[in-house]
Amino acid sequence: MAYFFRFSKKTASAEQKYRRYCNAGENPFHSIKFVSIRMKHKKGREIERKFLIKRLPVQILHSRHNPLRQGYLANEARGRHVRLRKKGKAMSLTFKVSRGRGPSREEREIRLSGKQYATLWPATKGRRLSKTRYEIPWKRLKIEVDIYHGRNHGLMVAEVEFPNHSSRLKFKPPRWFGREITGEKRYSNVRLARE
Repeated sequence: MAYFFRFSKKTASAEQKYRRYCNAGENPFHSIKFVSIRMKHKKGREIERKFLIKRLPVQILHSRHNPLRQGYLANEARGRHVRLRKKGKAMSLTFKVSRGRGPSREEREIRLSGKQYATLWPATKGRRLSKTRYEIPWKRLKIEVDIYHGRNHGLMVAEVEFPNHSSRLKFKPPRWFGREITGEKRYSNVRLARE
């Protein structure tokens, strides 16, 4: 069965993307439901690098952090997926498109109400993960440290997002970073949510 969203004019392109990405054969839903989404729509391109963590830095003790719970409504092998996320009290629906194995991805995000999130969450069963995200300022950038829970317990990953490719190339990781894992599917949240 198909699953449709009713979007406002501002989010029409997001609806078109969703319909393109999810065909009937890959749809995880069992019945037709309609959800009205009239929210702020954020779009952009992510340029990032990802690293394992050798040891947690002292700064983590004083950094802002939030519990994160996320699940996937749809996923394609070519790197396109639809993610449902709750970060602290903020809830969102995100469309992501990876461009090969590189560090750049297109992203479109729509904020959700608690009711909308609760309606969609059951459809992520079997494709979920939980973690705590710490935000550490670092030389005009922000390092996001994810400490995973549940079946991914023990995994710690640092992610740095850059304003452009030049700053990505110039970035020198702090000593507490371990091996770089940018583009490694084994460490993608989509894969971790299924394991």
